[in-house]
Amino acid sequence: MPTVILLDLSLSMTRPVILGDGTETTRKQLAVNGINAFLDHLGIHSKLEFIALVLSVQRLWLETTMGEAKMNLLNTCQTVALRYRFLYENVGGGEPQLIFEPHPLIELEVDIPKPTEQPEAELKPEDVDYNVDVEYLRSLDPKDWKSQDHYKVLGIETLRFKASEDIIKTAYRKIVLKHHPDKRKALGEEIKPDDDYFTNITMAYETLGTLARRRAFDSVDPEFDNDIPTSSELKKDFYDVFNYYFNLNSRWSERPKVPKLGNENSSRDDVEKFYSFWYDFKSWREFSYEDEEDKDKCQDRDERRYVDKLNKAERLRKKKEEMSRIRTLVDLAYNNDPRIAKFRQDDKDRKLAARRAKQTAAQQKKDEEDRILKEIKLAKEQAEAAERARIEAKRQEREVMKKALKKERKLFRDTCKANSYFTDDCDKNLYHITTIEAICERLTLEALEDLNKNIKSNGKSAFLKAIEDHEKHLQREKQEVLNAAKQTNNKDKNTAVIKIAPEWNEENLQLLVKSVNLFPAGTNQRWEVIANFINQHGVFKKDSSKFTAKLVLAKAKDLQKTDFSKNNLKEQANKNAFDNFKKDKKAVLSVAEEEISKKLEEVNINGMNNGHRENSVQANVVEPKPVREKEVKEETIAKTEKCVRFDTLPWTTSEQQLLEQALKTYSASTPERWDRIAECLPNRSKKDCMKRYKELVETVKAKKAAKAA
Repeated sequence: MPTVILLDLSLSMTRPVILGDGTETTRKQLAVNGINAFLDHLGIHSKLEFIALVLSVQRLWLETTMGEAKMNLLNTCQTVALRYRFLYENVGGGEPQLIFEPHPLIELEVDIPKPTEQPEAELKPEDVDYNVDVEYLRSLDPKDWKSQDHYKVLGIETLRFKASEDIIKTAYRKIVLKHHPDKRKALGEEIKPDDDYFTNITMAYETLGTLARRRAFDSVDPEFDNDIPTSSELKKDFYDVFNYYFNLNSRWSERPKVPKLGNENSSRDDVEKFYSFWYDFKSWREFSYEDEEDKDKCQDRDERRYVDKLNKAERLRKKKEEMSRIRTLVDLAYNNDPRIAKFRQDDKDRKLAARRAKQTAAQQKKDEEDRILKEIKLAKEQAEAAERARIEAKRQEREVMKKALKKERKLFRDTCKANSYFTDDCDKNLYHITTIEAICERLTLEALEDLNKNIKSNGKSAFLKAIEDHEKHLQREKQEVLNAAKQTNNKDKNTAVIKIAPEWNEENLQLLVKSVNLFPAGTNQRWEVIANFINQHGVFKKDSSKFTAKLVLAKAKDLQKTDFSKNNLKEQANKNAFDNFKKDKKAVLSVAEEEISKKLEEVNINGMNNGHRENSVQANVVEPKPVREKEVKEETIAKTEKCVRFDTLPWTTSEQQLLEQALKTYSASTPERWDRIAECLPNRSKKDCMKRYKELVETVKAKKAAKAA
């Protein structure tokens, strides 16, 4: 079994250690030597076949497996596994000895990381050459100190934004020691306190010595090149030109690590990362140093706010111009980058290759489908040809059998005719001729062949036997037919139910008239709907069938052609109408007030010429004596029937419902609408229906007006 020992080492294990003999080693090496001795002991005394040592240094893991080392996280290998193999065997016929056989070493291929650019070493103040231009200092105006070059004033013009704080302090000290007014006055120079250039030196140090003010000045550094490459520069080396501009503008980046433009060998990921960074460029550059209005000189708060508002607007405008300049530079580089053109061409070629491969695959698929279709068509043609050949063979076989059957029938007829049909009686002769034809039609080819052979050998006896067999066959077929017919009749008797035609009684005729009015011409499947209506509401006998659309249509046409003046139906209808009228009048006398749509206030009675009006007949008549109560009611009803006009009668609930249903059934576009509505109300005329409709409309309007009020 393999044995693996893991040794986790910390940074302290790499410290140097001086041994007793003066040699220098590390604690890690001491640990490794100790473990090696321990492994030797185990290999000798425990007879271990395989031993491995794995070292872990900080975050570095070295994993060894059968001669291979795998490294994770870091791509450096400091210590490899120690492995031993011991064999205990005889050597030269003597005593067994322990032999050590080291495994062969395997070289490891490790990806060496790309070397990172080392940051430039920071300059020390003593290494800087401070060159102060005295003539420039004397030419400065102390009142216009913001327009001066502060780096040039302090003598560090060449360093500019790369100058550290220590360098700026050292430069200021040096220039103060030399150009202080007291120093110059001691040398005999005339000093003008109000117009001395030392003020410019002081303002330069105050500007560069403060981080915020220095950043504001660096943002508008007069030595900075804000231009972008011209068309003539684009014709030169792309990488040299744009490396200069991108390195120059990288100083404004808020993120410290700015990717490089690279060269023609840069990978696609690096190029895309570069342009992604610059298209999302974040600049810290600001333009507060160029504020035209000084907020500190304002006299009150409102004026300071106004000046601050103007300055912020101007800074924002300049910031937008700066970002637009950076974007223009990046667009110009991206559009002229030969690597981008190469990547686009590669994408185009890859898409073209994919499209061609797709077209090729489609063409191959189409060719395969065409081949399969051709094979199917060929197989179908072969199958059709085989089927035609089979049909032709069967037809020829039938023709052969037909000819043979015809030949045998002719032989049978000729043999019978030659023997005078085997009888001398004229009646039997005719019977035999008829039977011969029936036998020819019934028997098959084999049966006819056998019959001809029997007649040829046996003569009349064979012929008479054939006639006898034919008669038996006919009798048997007849009996089978009779039995089948008998079974069919018995089954029909058991299962059949005889239904009579429906009867057009008085109720069904009224339903027909009503349904014709309810479902006018133009209704979808009108006569089927009318037939269903009559079947649903009509009166039928027990075994009667239902009306069909054809029966209903025929009856409707028959009723149109019928002269009702010569029929008793009109008298019966008038009688029923009068009976219904009497019922309605009785109902009027006994109906409750809430069921009457219009209160009967006055009733015109014939013969009243003096203009007096009696009160309407009420449901509860003044009670006379009990003995004459029935006679008074009958007399009142008779007088009301004679004297009350239909147009003054109140509308009952049933009439109101019929009117509403008729209004829904016949819309305003229906021709002769009010005539059809009046037909649905037997006791009301067209004028009554129209008058009632107007009253209902006025009532609804009055209710709405009352609710609105």
